[in-house]
Amino acid sequence: MLCRSIEYRSILGIYLTHKGNEILCHSVDLECILVNGQIFLSDLSSLVARIRNGTKLAIAKTECGAAMAATHELIRQNIQDLHLILVPTSGLQADLLIGAGCVQTLEGSGVTMGEHGQAPCFGRFVGEGRISLKDATCPAVYAGLQAAEKGIPYMPMRGLIGSDVANYRDDFTIVSNPFAVDDPIMAVRAIQPEVALFHAPLADRHGNVWIGRHKPLMLLAHASKETLVTVEKIFDDNLLDDPIYGPATIPSLYISGIVQQELGAWPTRSPGLAEEDIKHVETYMRLAATQEGLVEYLDRYVLPGPASAQSRL
Repeated sequence: MLCRSIEYRSILGIYLTHKGNEILCHSVDLECILVNGQIFLSDLSSLVARIRNGTKLAIAKTECGAAMAATHELIRQNIQDLHLILVPTSGLQADLLIGAGCVQTLEGSGVTMGEHGQAPCFGRFVGEGRISLKDATCPAVYAGLQAAEKGIPYMPMRGLIGSDVANYRDDFTIVSNPFAVDDPIMAVRAIQPEVALFHAPLADRHGNVWIGRHKPLMLLAHASKETLVTVEKIFDDNLLDDPIYGPATIPSLYISGIVQQELGAWPTRSPGLAEEDIKHVETYMRLAATQEGLVEYLDRYVLPGPASAQSRL
């Protein structure tokens, strides 16, 4: 119906106009392009508007593609009380969200700045009891996502039994293996993020997203209710039809919103495109060592203009 209509208006105040092979979607608070039914949002503000206070938000580990430009926009929009799920770890992206006061609960297996040292905001906020921590292991995070991907309530896994991690997680429970005698096994409750957010190298005009060798992003998209992606470039042909790109492409069925954002992972590494900006990360580590320094970092690099971080933290 949409492709045959020159203009379509709904009771929600959204109207569509046809322009060539594109359908433009207009509303008071959203601007996007629909190509073959897929939403391409016009800017980061529109993308991040899909994330509300209290959202269960999942982010990928840094080397898979941290959506840093979108993270800066999250902070600018003052999104708070996030339940942040790390898949399965994170670095600067999570540390910055924690320091900016966006996170209420952190679930995952660690926040680390790698060779730069301990994540300063993570260590400070956990030590002061300013965020709730749901500690896990990498296999446990993946198991929970796999359960959500398959639409089942939990995933059995080996390990964890007798560990402190299991003692502090009421959503990990020991069950009996129904196919063996005296074989306890750990059941990990399904983890279904409300929104997944990551940065990828390519998307095509159909809304398919190429993730390269970073297969955890495929699992993340399958498990989540919505998936929001920033990408470096737009591919003119269908990625799924390409024998090289196709096997590592997430179909548009699992993608909720896309924004083209070149260097969208800066200052972290953008897989296959740009290396980490080491000098900038060192600047972050120096400033974020104190809350006062973090405020200076946010004002200088994230909140340019009249808005000051001091009044928000």
